[in-house]
Amino acid sequence: MSIGILGKKLGMSQFFDDQGKAIPVTLIEAGPCRITQLKTAKTDGYSAVQIGFGLTREKLVNQPSKGHLSKSGKELLRHLREFRVETVDDVKLGTPITVGSFELGQKVDVSGDTMGRGFSGYQKRHGFSRGPMSHGSKNHRQPGSTGAGTTPGRIYPGKRMAGRYGGKQITTRGLTILKIDNERNLLVVKGSVPGKPGSLLNIRPAKRVGAPTTQGGK
Repeated sequence: MSIGILGKKLGMSQFFDDQGKAIPVTLIEAGPCRITQLKTAKTDGYSAVQIGFGLTREKLVNQPSKGHLSKSGKELLRHLREFRVETVDDVKLGTPITVGSFELGQKVDVSGDTMGRGFSGYQKRHGFSRGPMSHGSKNHRQPGSTGAGTTPGRIYPGKRMAGRYGGKQITTRGLTILKIDNERNLLVVKGSVPGKPGSLLNIRPAKRVGAPTTQGGK
């Protein structure tokens, strides 16, 4: 049963097919991970598998976390994530998870945090059109009207305005695995994934097969 795996984005590169066409790819250092906890509907209300990824120093882990991780192995792990499953009957605590659980050509969904771009204006954040740039115009990159004055006399929540752009989790669905390197724990997927090099990624088998799509906030 393929549960999923955690990884680290290394960067982008390109492959060339038989016709010489360049294919953009992303290199991901995926795993090895360890199953650190099994949750069942009887004890937790739902079935899930918790896995850990990335070694960390002992002084950076508190005592409750050390006790939790010691039940599945000796190494202290930095990142813990859950994967919902139908049943945990065939899964054992402490089992390692590697890129060998995936197959060439398999479709995967990749989740991660987008790059934070700080405080951004209307054009960059939402793609608004700018105003006239001619002499005398005072509406170059302004938002225009944000609502009526007397009624309702306020700005509704969710109004598209300037603010923090990026730094939110999104999921890119339906990416194809083009190469698997078991020795270097490397996954090569077609296309781009969220985040910058070094960011944490959540890779799991695709829920539906189709063209790659991106879902989530900016």
